[in-house]
Amino acid sequence: MTMNIPQATNHNRYERAIVASKRARWDIDADVIRGRSFQSSDKFLPDGLSLAAELDFLEEGERVFLSQVQGRTYANIFGLVERFIIAKVLDVSEHYTLGDQAALEALVRFSDEELKHQELFRRIEALASQSMPEGYSFAPEPNAVASVVLQKSTWSVLALTCLIELFTQVHYKESIETDARLSPLFKDVFRFHWMEESQHAVLDELEWLSEDSRIGPSERERAVSDLTDLVGAVDGILQAQSKADADYFVARAGRAFSAPQQARIHASFLRAYRYQYILSGVERTRFAEILKGLITEKDFERIVAKLAELR
Repeated sequence: MTMNIPQATNHNRYERAIVASKRARWDIDADVIRGRSFQSSDKFLPDGLSLAAELDFLEEGERVFLSQVQGRTYANIFGLVERFIIAKVLDVSEHYTLGDQAALEALVRFSDEELKHQELFRRIEALASQSMPEGYSFAPEPNAVASVVLQKSTWSVLALTCLIELFTQVHYKESIETDARLSPLFKDVFRFHWMEESQHAVLDELEWLSEDSRIGPSERERAVSDLTDLVGAVDGILQAQSKADADYFVARAGRAFSAPQQARIHASFLRAYRYQYILSGVERTRFAEILKGLITEKDFERIVAKLAELR
């Protein structure tokens, strides 16, 4: 099932990624934050991602607050996953240390940009904490999560990374960029993030395909099991964080909600997070197409079954 790509073609794609990286280069303070801060009235995440519209009993101000809670977590989740992404990219870059120097440079630039993104999201968390009520918490610890993820096969970690970086493209282009009601600062954070992640998604796919060419059928079958385990682990994080965020929203929204309304809020947060971080990547990007070209129909059905549990 391996998809073989000529080495010359790969080399050219790495070179194009370097050119794009140089062209898109930006600075956190000079280009993104520019001395700005968030306001309590700012909307962060668009309805297409937050699913706020399904909570028809919320007032407009409450919908804005919901977007802030989910948007704050959205930034924190990216800061979280980039911890293990950097580690894996540095790991696979060793294949090129004494080989294709264009590939090596492209991956080193990738790592440097992800380090910058982590710093950006730490800054955004600090700014959000200044404009939002006390009580928000983000429980997952990046190093602990990365340690668990990196115990899995390289194939599965690269597959998860490709999924994440593909859905960032869809989220920005289809939802964030087009929503004129969002905070200009929040939009800029993810505009500049998208500018560099668009090249990262290309490199993710190249490295995933390269790793696939190095392993045999039995290793690939185990890697598929690892991938389903990673999806389950991500969902565990989402279940815990969606509960914490829904509790925070209910406590700080400024009015009492009935028990049925609270149940709907909790269910909506989990649906939104599962859509944002898992299902949108599978359903709205080319991830499934790439995956299907690498594995057997039986293994693909195993993953489909796992995803069906999340719906």
